[in-house]
Amino acid sequence: MATASLGGGAAKEGGPTIVWNEEQNKFETEDKKAYIQYVLRENENGSKVLDLVHTFVPSSKRGLGLASHLCVAAFNHAKSNSLSVIPTCSYVSDTFLPRNPSWNSLLYSGDIKSNI
Repeated sequence: MATASLGGGAAKEGGPTIVWNEEQNKFETEDKKAYIQYVLRENENGSKVLDLVHTFVPSSKRGLGLASHLCVAAFNHAKSNSLSVIPTCSYVSDTFLPRNPSWNSLLYSGDIKSNI
């Protein structure tokens, strides 16, 4: 499995280490129980866009801020790879972004090529 640790959050804020699981298109906690799933899409110019489609945190781990840490990892990845982000997941669009408006500069607003 191709993974890359995004442990910056763990060292700086005492939060969990988030791992990029490139093969499964998700960022996840080390124990793989919480994750944010994405789809890599192409825009009208052929550039890649990160579509955050689903966030999952098991009930036993809710209330610990894991969903926010997962979002930060995904947005940091997008920023460092010059990707725009589509916040399809309702947690990202309705909860994370209103609480963290500094990430709005990465949001994509153009047309996406259909995968159908």
